[in-house]
Amino acid sequence: MHGEKKPDNRGVEGVRQTTARLRAESPVGAALPQPTGNVPPDPEVVARPTRRRFTAADKLRILKLADACTAVGSLGALLRAEGLYASNLTTWRRQRTEGTLSALTPQKRGRKVVAPHPLRAENESLRQENARLSARLTQAELIIEVQKKVSQILGLPLETPVESGRS
Repeated sequence: MHGEKKPDNRGVEGVRQTTARLRAESPVGAALPQPTGNVPPDPEVVARPTRRRFTAADKLRILKLADACTAVGSLGALLRAEGLYASNLTTWRRQRTEGTLSALTPQKRGRKVVAPHPLRAENESLRQENARLSARLTQAELIIEVQKKVSQILGLPLETPVESGRS
């Protein structure tokens, strides 16, 4: 008698109602979205959580309070009150020893700005001058070629300067 199971006469609907009732009663089930109608979102809930950022002054204040905690359990109470983990204190203490306040200031994200090289401007001006002089040389060579052709057409002999010092 005790080992016998009685048949469940509730059918499928009874199981659905039981499941819905159990889901609503459990703390995990209460957090799950319920398939009932259009319920407007709770205005107290943030749509997207934002990451907390601590200023250097906040970090130093909390570190000072943490260093002052000498009683048993007082550091844990401070961490709970501030909503922090012990790893935050460890990281901030390391930053404090590395470079006092400068290590605690927020770091700029992204690519670092590269300082211009002091010779870069001079190099660019020399390149421009070289390009200008190359253009003038090309123009002078073109003029000399035209003069040679004109002298050949007119039959005038060209006088070539005697180069001294070359052999």
